[in-house]
Amino acid sequence: MTSGFDDMTAGLRPVRGTAGDLLALLTAWDAAADPEPLVIETSGSTGRPKRVVLSRAAMRASVAATHARLGGPGQWVLNLPPTYVAGVQLLFRSVVAGTTPVVSTDLTAALGEMAGERRYVSLVPTQLQRLVVAQELAPLARFDAVLVGGGPLDPAVRAVAEGAGVPVVQTYGMSETCGGCVYDGVPLDGVAVKVDADGQVLLGGPVLFDGYEGDPSRTAEVLQDGWLRTADLGRLDEDGRLRVLGRVDDVVISGGVKVPGSAVARMVERHPAVTAAEVVGVPDEEWGERVVAVVTASGSPDLAGLRDLVTPREWAPREVVIVPAFPVLPNGKVDRVALRRVAADA
Repeated sequence: MTSGFDDMTAGLRPVRGTAGDLLALLTAWDAAADPEPLVIETSGSTGRPKRVVLSRAAMRASVAATHARLGGPGQWVLNLPPTYVAGVQLLFRSVVAGTTPVVSTDLTAALGEMAGERRYVSLVPTQLQRLVVAQELAPLARFDAVLVGGGPLDPAVRAVAEGAGVPVVQTYGMSETCGGCVYDGVPLDGVAVKVDADGQVLLGGPVLFDGYEGDPSRTAEVLQDGWLRTADLGRLDEDGRLRVLGRVDDVVISGGVKVPGSAVARMVERHPAVTAAEVVGVPDEEWGERVVAVVTASGSPDLAGLRDLVTPREWAPREVVIVPAFPVLPNGKVDRVALRRVAADA
C-alpha cells in the first residue's frame, strides 16, 4: 500500500466526511491490495465513545451475508448520517454491488431517482414511528426491504407499517459487528449467537471487529475467546430466534430489586396517552436508585395509572417525567446519559 493511498484514505481512520467523500474513499479502500482497517467512532449513547476498528474482510463478510439474506444486491437510499456504522455499511454495500446510492430524506423523491431492480432503505425506529404517525407509509411500501435497527422497535409500530405493505426487517447489531448481523432474530450466514448464564448476548463470526483503537484493555473486556460480549440482555426462543430484552446497563437496581428498564418502558407505552417511553434510574437515598419513567405523551398520564400497567409491581416507576421529545444523538439513538440528567433534574 503506497503512502499516496494512505493519504487518500485518511478520512476512513476515523470515518469522516460527506456521503460523496466517503463513497469515493470506500471505493478506493475496496480496490486496494491490502488496506488498513477503517475506524468508526461510536455515538457514546451510554457516555463512553469508542473507536471501533473494522477490517475490510469483516466488512465484506457483512455485505455478502446481508445481500444473501435480502435476496441480492440492490440500490440504497441513504437518509442516515454517513459516518456511523449503518451509513458506512450502506455506502460500502453500494460499492460492492456497483450501484449508486441516493442520498435523500425525501423517500418519494428518492424513489424517482432509483433505477435498480431491487431497492432498499435503512431507518432507525424513530424514523419509522414518525412516518406511521404522519400516515406517510406509501413510499416505504415500494421498497424490497426496509431495514429498521439501532434500537428497540415497538411491535405496534411494526404491525401498522406491515399492514400498509411495508416490508420491515428488524435488525440487531452494532459497530463492533459491522452493523446489523441478526435479522428478525435470525443470525446472518456465518454469524453465531448465544446467551450466557447471566442472560448476556454473545456474538461471533467473521463480521467481528478487530478491537478498540488504542484501548487494548477495553478490547479484552468485550472480546473473549472469539466472542463479543454485547452488554445486551436476551434469550433464545424455542425456534432459535434471538429476543433482545434490553441493555445490561438498563437494569435499575432499586431497593435490591433488579428492574429491566426496557421491559418496563414497553409496559408503560400501553397507556393510551403515552406515545413513547424510556425508563432510567436516578440516585435515591432510600432506594439506591429510583425508577423513573420519562415519556412523551398526547395528554397528562398520571403516575398511578402508569404503575398499574407494570408487573411485577416492584418494577413500577416511582416517578413520571413528561417531555416534549427525548434527547437524541446525531445517529438518532436516544441519548441515555442526557435522559438520566433530565430525570434527575425533574
